[in-house]
Amino acid sequence: MKPELLKKYQAFRKINLPGRAWPDNEIKTAPLWCSVDLRDGNQALILPMNLNEKIELFQLLVEIGFKQIEVGFPSAAKVEYDFLRALIDRNLIPDDVTIQVLTQARQHLVEKSFEALKGCKRAILHIYNSTSTLQSDVVFSMSQDEIKNIAIEGVKLVKRLSTDIDTDITLEYSPESFTGTEIDYAVEVCQAVCDVWQPTVDKKLILNLPATVEMATPNIYADQIEYFINHLEARNSTLISLHAHNDRGTAVAATELGLMAGADRVEGTLFGNGERTGNVDIITLALNMYSQGIDPGLNLHDINRIIEVSEKVTKIPVHIRHPYAGELVYTAASGSHQDAINKGMNRIKNQASDKWQVPYLPIDPSDLGRTYEQIIRINSQSGKGGVAYIMANEFHCHLPKQMHPELGRAVQRIVDKSGIEMKPADIWKVFETEYLKAGSPLKMISFSANSIEDSDDI
Repeated sequence: MKPELLKKYQAFRKINLPGRAWPDNEIKTAPLWCSVDLRDGNQALILPMNLNEKIELFQLLVEIGFKQIEVGFPSAAKVEYDFLRALIDRNLIPDDVTIQVLTQARQHLVEKSFEALKGCKRAILHIYNSTSTLQSDVVFSMSQDEIKNIAIEGVKLVKRLSTDIDTDITLEYSPESFTGTEIDYAVEVCQAVCDVWQPTVDKKLILNLPATVEMATPNIYADQIEYFINHLEARNSTLISLHAHNDRGTAVAATELGLMAGADRVEGTLFGNGERTGNVDIITLALNMYSQGIDPGLNLHDINRIIEVSEKVTKIPVHIRHPYAGELVYTAASGSHQDAINKGMNRIKNQASDKWQVPYLPIDPSDLGRTYEQIIRINSQSGKGGVAYIMANEFHCHLPKQMHPELGRAVQRIVDKSGIEMKPADIWKVFETEYLKAGSPLKMISFSANSIEDSDDI
């Protein structure tokens, strides 16, 4: 980059947090998950979902096991309003699922949201206003007291309207652009919200702390979360929620460190769909936990179906290198990798171990509905181990070890000449040509005989 251009930017200021505890903490249980695919994810699409597509995705999210699902911004558009009404009027919301609706902390939008919720048994009403230093100055031209008052008046309105509706309302408040807000001021605004709402241990308030724009390294987000929790008076009566975006490409890491810092809940999307570079990817987060022996609380055993529905309704393909879900993430073409995988798989089979320890494969692909046949791909970078693996797993033909390099070389000659990937059927043809279709009758070269003593066996 040109040196003069660097003068446009400045490093993010670190949080003064001596004695920070989060680096020594571990994630031991899954957080509360809230899918925002139908709101944050949908508004990021070039072609937003229609009603039927939204219903199909909602039903998939329920199947996966989400107990909290943000369904939209019903006060902002008729299509959002109609979708919420369809869920309620058609009785599509299971008893153990809580829907969430988003609205700015503005009177007419809050009132419209309550109108849309009529007949719903239980809901999270998510209100927000931006508290960041930059937006307060550039967008709103308001003082900190004026910004805080927007939040206070919004919560007062929600509290009043909640008494006029049969729906059991949980309040969620987001200081939008939390990561760009002076941390003491973020605490001050959220404490003011708590003072108005008066949450209890049994009826908690959700405080959602979004990295609306990812502005710094993940450790700084963790510092912000730990600092906030340590200075919030109403901590015992609140759920601290994370909502990370992926502008720096580190939303997953930031969320994991935020959980280590004490957060209770995560908002995100399937495969990270969202504005700009996307929201935090719940699939990756959940399977990262699974790979450490932690139950993520989500049913991801049929990843192919999840991909199919997601791609259908969002019109966005899942990348072939996407963690856990990508088409190629469990495949190996390198000869040394193939050999190591082959040996790891054989060891598990022979030792009947219940521990997954296969080089280059952090989890068992079959746990997600992937087949072992997808693991090895034969091209110009491959070796004898991959060919032996294909012969054993595709054709149940376990070759003597001395035969591996010989067949591997025969396959390699053809791959080098064609320059394309060889399928299992192609490898079998090479084997057949080399060993089963001899040009002349077979003849015995040598043999040995061993006697069987004290046995009736012949």
